Amino acid sequence: MSCTPLDTEFRRLSPKFYTDEIVYQAELANIFGGRSWNYLCLMCEVPDAGAYIETYIGETPVVVVRDKSGDINAFVNRCTHRGSKVCIANKGKAKQFICPYHEWAFDLSGKLKGVPYRHGIDGKGGMPSDFNISDHNLTPVKVAVRNGVVFGSLAPDMDDLATYLGPKICSYFDRVCDGRPLKVIGKMRHIIKANWKLQIENVKDPIHAAILHSFFKVFGIWRSDQKTDVVVSETGSSSVLVSTASFDKLKPAKAESALSLADPRMIQHIREFEGGTGAVMTIWPNLIFLQQLNCLVMRHVRPDGASRCIQTWTFFGFQDEDISLTEQRLLQANLLGPAGFVTVDDNEVLELIQEDAVALGDTPVVLEAGEGMGDTDYMVSESAIRAFYRFYKSALGEQPHG
Repeated sequence: MSCTPLDTEFRRLSPKFYTDEIVYQAELANIFGGRSWNYLCLMCEVPDAGAYIETYIGETPVVVVRDKSGDINAFVNRCTHRGSKVCIANKGKAKQFICPYHEWAFDLSGKLKGVPYRHGIDGKGGMPSDFNISDHNLTPVKVAVRNGVVFGSLAPDMDDLATYLGPKICSYFDRVCDGRPLKVIGKMRHIIKANWKLQIENVKDPIHAAILHSFFKVFGIWRSDQKTDVVVSETGSSSVLVSTASFDKLKPAKAESALSLADPRMIQHIREFEGGTGAVMTIWPNLIFLQQLNCLVMRHVRPDGASRCIQTWTFFGFQDEDISLTEQRLLQANLLGPAGFVTVDDNEVLELIQEDAVALGDTPVVLEAGEGMGDTDYMVSESAIRAFYRFYKSALGEQPHG
């Protein structure tokens, strides 16, 4: 059995790309372990010397820590002795990291500084005479920071982050993260029984937003009679869906329009940024940077096997903002968070797709809507998804077979 490749126009995709274990292992090695800048955390999550947080690149656990000089370091959370996690807590503060198994000690840059019983006991045992402590530092992760957002890569030869993102994505990234100090206002995590790519595709698809999400339709947040722009990066790897809400309710002829909000602040919009009321960005390979109304969130989609993923939601605002704006962001997290009025729709339908992907065999997934793989000023387009898979194919290398 082989995986049907993507066609040359990227309008057909084998569902095996969502289920095949060999494909998945190739993604871990060539995409997450390859030349990608992966979202790690917000810089404000490691505010001072010794502050650390655990995150992931693909399935690889990573520790991000601020050292005594104020620099941000990152390394693989795996002891170079026997492979145990060095850092057990998912966040905290430390002067050094000590492996719980044999107490090898590493400093805040990941350098090995101490090995118990290195010279044995009473002249017996211990490490061999040619044991070189500098050969056993923690595996480093290359780090880049842009306006308070930390990215990391397992590849040593990365382009600078601005080149990687490209001018289009940088402009939307900097539209929100403009250099003002950020603050975390909430964090959530949940599991979806669906391949990680399904979640990324979903946020590149403007069509479903005005069909699947009744809340959006009823309250005029995202509807087919409103302006929508699809902006695709120069390489096709990343994209932005820009929406402009009207906040007009559906006509009374629709029974669902009888619905009303007990708290209208749920869809209140205080204008902060130019260009639309929402911009939902996907940054290759698996970050969803969401600004919808006044809700701001980094959604880190972590692959966890071929058939499920783990999403970590980091809701944030600005350190100098008025408390009333922070409260509004938190309220709107109920709209867009893991169990929000909108996200629950996506969670359900993506799991339905994953359930049927095995049964579909070689029956292709169809990506026909719209023209090309570039920008559009209309909603009914799958151009951003096709562009994603064009880049995906080049990043994955030769198509694997199962």
